[in-house]
Amino acid sequence: MGNDVLRLEDLPCSSGDLHVLAVDDSYVDRKVIERLLKISSFKVTVVESGTRALEYLGLDGQKSSIGFESVKVNLIMTDYSMPGMTGYELLKKIKESSMFREIPVVIMSSENILTRIDRCLEEGAEEFLLKPVKLADVKRLKEFIMKGEGKESREKECRKRKRSDNYSALPPTPFSSVCCPCDPSSSSPSALSSKKSRLLAEVE
Repeated sequence: MGNDVLRLEDLPCSSGDLHVLAVDDSYVDRKVIERLLKISSFKVTVVESGTRALEYLGLDGQKSSIGFESVKVNLIMTDYSMPGMTGYELLKKIKESSMFREIPVVIMSSENILTRIDRCLEEGAEEFLLKPVKLADVKRLKEFIMKGEGKESREKECRKRKRSDNYSALPPTPFSSVCCPCDPSSSSPSALSSKKSRLLAEVE
């Protein structure tokens, strides 16, 4: 088991800690989001796939080695595009669970695809963040959770989307990088790789 996967020492040490389960198949992305979350005083557990996330939560049909009844997770952040199980499929599994359905789920993606964003929000995702995730996004995310505005904000956003076919007319969401038009060149693999490298260097 890798150093960045299912680490028991990263479980929250008190009920007051905000604990995030981060899911991403990319090692660089896992390290970036983990360090940004820790800088923002989150407790973090990172796993490399949707399947491992389900195992950690005890939703894979098998008894969790940790004991999911004792697992306290305040937020789940998952990449959308992953082999085996996508972030959207993981989202659906979580929302179908009676124990974890109320936990806010944030989807992350390097692609700004409106149909994908809409589908995730309608399925129950709290937010959809464009990669690379920034420290400012994580700080706003923490405030968002602590204010308890997640569910209400998402429901309002969904209602607004249903009332209008003009996505550009939508008001800004709580996160600056959600659903915003982006420069196609900034989403190219080379540009994204460069951004990730810079971010990783900055948080080290």
